[in-house]
Amino acid sequence: MKLNEMKPANGARFVSKRIGRGLGTGNGKTAGKGNKGQNARSGGGVAIGFEGGQTPAFKRFPKRGFTNYGRKEYAIVNVEDLNRFDEGVTVDFEALKAAGLVKKELDGLKVLGAGKLEKKLTVKANKFSQSAQKAIEEAGGTVEVL
Repeated sequence: MKLNEMKPANGARFVSKRIGRGLGTGNGKTAGKGNKGQNARSGGGVAIGFEGGQTPAFKRFPKRGFTNYGRKEYAIVNVEDLNRFDEGVTVDFEALKAAGLVKKELDGLKVLGAGKLEKKLTVKANKFSQSAQKAIEEAGGTVEVL
């Protein structure tokens, strides 16, 4: 294949309809919008959820629950996952991300105590559960709260 032989995949590119360009085009005069009315006007149409003046569904049905906008969400790692690191290494968010244990930092990093830690590590995180802190210290490691 040569550069001059390359072409886009079928359906990747298409010529847009030129509406309102005369009767001969098949889309002249009313430009495919029919005759008059709200949808034929510039900027016309109804808002999402509009039901012709009837009370819309989102107002008719009861509301339940509560969304806490101040809620913090942490990237979570269990103590057993830290066994993949070498003895004596400092484990922080960057190290965990490089190892593929976390994707996004969110509001911080929290270490939970599921499993057993067999290596002496220095762990830096925003939060630790009591069991995680105990497990890290029992393995001879240290905990640093950011």
